[in-house]
Amino acid sequence: MFEWQRLRDRVAIDVLRWTPKGALTHGIGWLARRQVPRSLRVPLYTRFARRTGADLSPAALDQPLAAFPRFDDFFTRTLPQGSRPIASGDDVAVSPCDGVLSEAGITEGGRILQCKGRDYTLRGLLADEAEARAFEGGAYATLYLAPRNYHRVHAPTGDVVTGYRHIPGAFFPVNPISVRHVAGLFSINERLVTYMSGPLGRVAVVMVAATGVGHITVSYDAVETHRRGTATHGWAQRYATPRPLAKGGELGTFHLGSTVILLFQPGRVTLAGLERGRPVRVGEALGRRAAGRSGEVAA
Repeated sequence: MFEWQRLRDRVAIDVLRWTPKGALTHGIGWLARRQVPRSLRVPLYTRFARRTGADLSPAALDQPLAAFPRFDDFFTRTLPQGSRPIASGDDVAVSPCDGVLSEAGITEGGRILQCKGRDYTLRGLLADEAEARAFEGGAYATLYLAPRNYHRVHAPTGDVVTGYRHIPGAFFPVNPISVRHVAGLFSINERLVTYMSGPLGRVAVVMVAATGVGHITVSYDAVETHRRGTATHGWAQRYATPRPLAKGGELGTFHLGSTVILLFQPGRVTLAGLERGRPVRVGEALGRRAAGRSGEVAA
């Protein structure tokens, strides 16, 4: 039987390859930062919420819709205080974002599973051979943020930020079609890696850009990925004095949505019991300090 779905996916990916994704992404970002007339704010944001399934209940909004002057302000809105309890304990790693757990497991042979039948390299993801060796054999989790989700990213463990690296790249979508068909997707898209250190060892939090997400900011420094000159030249920083960031504290923001990949050092964290495809929320426990070798996850 002819597989029409496979053909449609293939055509969609081929169209994406020829689309000027960088120009499209920065154009979307420019529009999102324009002032929205007050009379249009409620209808615009409400329509977006209906189409994507975004939660506009009082439990998910800390101010009225009309108070967001730009679409970017609405999209990156904060949550009411206490709406995301943070699982306690120095031995617990928590979800850094709201989204869906798309993959989790143990890196093997320097490779991470992208989806069934596809993988990519740690070295390609981090653009740093020494760091790739440091995380080889450790647990990882890939979390997809859909347009309906809360788009701020939080610290999965506590203590300090030791540095970061910006890695220029493409702007493919990170939706399921692209994940299935674009080889090495997460290692070819633009990304910003934050390195943390704490009671669960060193942790890498990789924020992956996508179509429409040409602007990533972090809360611990004046870092933003859309600034002039970053399209072709990345940069890195190691702090002589690490910067404090408590578990659950705000780490960064996607100005439009994408994917977060967590990396843990080998033998530090067990992610056993997680189910792929399961929705997760900021502060929810993802793993615990490993008694021995990092644990596998449930299929």
